[in-house]
Amino acid sequence: MGHRGERASCLPLLLLLLLLAFCRGRVVRVPKGPLIRVVGTEVVIPCSVSDYDGPSEQNFDWEFSRDTDFVRIVSTWDSAFTSEEYQKRVGLGDIKLRRSSNDAVELVIRNIQPTDQGRYKCSTPSTDATVQGNYDAEVQVKVISDGLSVSGSKARSSMSLRLSEGDSFKLRCSAITTSPEHTHLHVTWQIKSGSAWRDILSLTHEGKFQPGPGYEERYRNGDIRLDTGANDTYRLSVSQASSVDGGAYRCLVSEWVRGADGSWQKIQEKSVEIASVAIQRTALDVVISTSNVSVTERDSLDLLCNITTDRSGIFQAEVMWYFSLSPDDSLSDAQVLLSMDRDSIVSDSTLISLSHVDRNSYRLLVRDVDVEDSGYYFCQAAVWVPLHNGSWHKVVERTSAPVSVVVTALEPDYEVFLNASKMPKFSDDPTELNCRITNAQDTEANIRFTVSWYYRQHLHSDDVVTEELLATMDADWTLLLGDRSRERTQKGEIIFFKKAVDTFSLRIQWTSENDRGDYFCVISAWSRHRNNSWVKSKDVTSASVSIFWATQGPVFNVSVHSDNPTIYQGELADLLCIVTMEGMALEPDDMSFDVSWFAVRSFALDREPILLASLDRRGIVTQSRRNGSSDLSLERISPLEFRLRVHGCEDHDFGNHYCVVTPWVRSATGVWQQEPDIKAKPIFLSVKMDVLNAFKYPLLIGIGLATVIGLLSCLIGYCSSRWCCKKEVQETRRERRRLMSMEMD
Repeated sequence: MGHRGERASCLPLLLLLLLLAFCRGRVVRVPKGPLIRVVGTEVVIPCSVSDYDGPSEQNFDWEFSRDTDFVRIVSTWDSAFTSEEYQKRVGLGDIKLRRSSNDAVELVIRNIQPTDQGRYKCSTPSTDATVQGNYDAEVQVKVISDGLSVSGSKARSSMSLRLSEGDSFKLRCSAITTSPEHTHLHVTWQIKSGSAWRDILSLTHEGKFQPGPGYEERYRNGDIRLDTGANDTYRLSVSQASSVDGGAYRCLVSEWVRGADGSWQKIQEKSVEIASVAIQRTALDVVISTSNVSVTERDSLDLLCNITTDRSGIFQAEVMWYFSLSPDDSLSDAQVLLSMDRDSIVSDSTLISLSHVDRNSYRLLVRDVDVEDSGYYFCQAAVWVPLHNGSWHKVVERTSAPVSVVVTALEPDYEVFLNASKMPKFSDDPTELNCRITNAQDTEANIRFTVSWYYRQHLHSDDVVTEELLATMDADWTLLLGDRSRERTQKGEIIFFKKAVDTFSLRIQWTSENDRGDYFCVISAWSRHRNNSWVKSKDVTSASVSIFWATQGPVFNVSVHSDNPTIYQGELADLLCIVTMEGMALEPDDMSFDVSWFAVRSFALDREPILLASLDRRGIVTQSRRNGSSDLSLERISPLEFRLRVHGCEDHDFGNHYCVVTPWVRSATGVWQQEPDIKAKPIFLSVKMDVLNAFKYPLLIGIGLATVIGLLSCLIGYCSSRWCCKKEVQETRRERRRLMSMEMD
């Protein structure tokens, strides 16, 4: 039962397949008619065949009938197929076949006439094994009269317009049709600025507006419109004309009809040139009357911007002033100072004003200028024109060349005098120094004075002396301490204070021997700017005051000596650090020294010093880590002489070498006291290369190798000739016969 059910369900499917197989056959297709065409235009009738047997390329025959009988027109395979009445038109190419593929052709009839109205039949000769399907198809062609009329302005066929940038203009064309059929018009406005026409805006045959490529945004903004008017007119309105709107304009009208299959068919097209439009760019020159300006602080800066344009009619100018620290006219980092819009409304500012002197001049006035006003000033102008909807459009904008403005600061004139009201005579005596401002002029409320205190140590060696900052004040009179005085100031041993309006004081409660040296002060003048910030405008340094008193102890000096500061690589370099004393003599057991040797690996002292070795007062030597093969030794050869030796000098041992000595003196109570460090003047150690020694061993090795190779070559040659190349030569014995006498013969 199950198998019978399956067979019963498959039976309808088999019958359907058999039916499709028997029904399959050739199919010839042409468009659904009628095809409506306008007299004088071209008609193209496609014809295709499918579901056929035989070769892939099929042949086609075309015939025409006005009533009942068909007349042969043209064939793809038989040149004698054309009837007599069509031979001339076919020969001239007015009627021809155009093959689009192996199974499709197109019948093309140019300049169609009312006599061409009728039925056209497309036939295909059979190449099938069995005759199945249809072998021809017919289509009706209807020829109507030309009722489309397109024209431009009534005054003239084509006009010329010369407009300025930003202007508006309108162009009109008229299009009407009296076709007996129900046709629709498609109107397109086009422009040609080069060799090709471009679409601007279209009113399609379906009643839709369609902007051309590149005109979408202007259409959305309302700058380009297409309006219909009375008497079948189509008006193109263009606002804010620019240089791209210059060229020839034409009105292109096509006539469309809906076919039997519901699709739209274009039956004819006409155009008329309406106008030639030239857009003149608006010229605008923006110039600041002066080039470079120099003003004094708190004076007024007066700049005049002149605008020149060839624009006529109604327009308004807009002006903006910019300030920048660089002359870059891109104004990327520029600051807007003031602006005046087209309604002559000026943005507010307290110290800056902008006025309209006349129609083409605008003045910028900056009052109470400051040093921060130094820079570059730009004037930017724009021209605006009104539009049809009451709005305004900017047609051109220009920026002037920058004007350099230098504001010279008002430096106060004053002098600085430093004196000691308390001078120490012994250790632990107090010291008081007064730094006073004298002969001050032009010091008004916008000027503020601060002080900086410096110390310079007395050195007994010939080393360069650098000053040390003790304390300084910033603009708000905040005291900033230096490293030398920070700890003692926090303990109250050193006091910085302002004794009077024009006097700053430094007091050392208990002066020690380490405080001996030169002291000087620097008075700084600060100017207040418009933003209430303080900027230093001037520094005046006082003469130094020396704090010194005689002591009972000795005075040490240090120097570096070398008998031969120029050596060759591999040799020994001797450097002596010699300590000398002035004043009271000491026993060798009452003094001791810490000695450190340093090197600066450069001809100038522009690098950080490198510690080579040190010897403390207990005789312990410490060496730093070295990268080369040379070695160091440091020893005391006398109570006041210390020798540094560099064994096997290399080229990286060159440079300035000096020693730093820290004296230790034992007092009468037996306490060791550390004296200030003493730095010796550097001596330059030059290491040269010994050319003879450098090339001696390679030269000897080369000569030796060459000699050995030569002897070995001679030995090999001799052995080869003696044993390997020997050849025995056997002499052929010749039979000796005596000559016979002629007489015996």
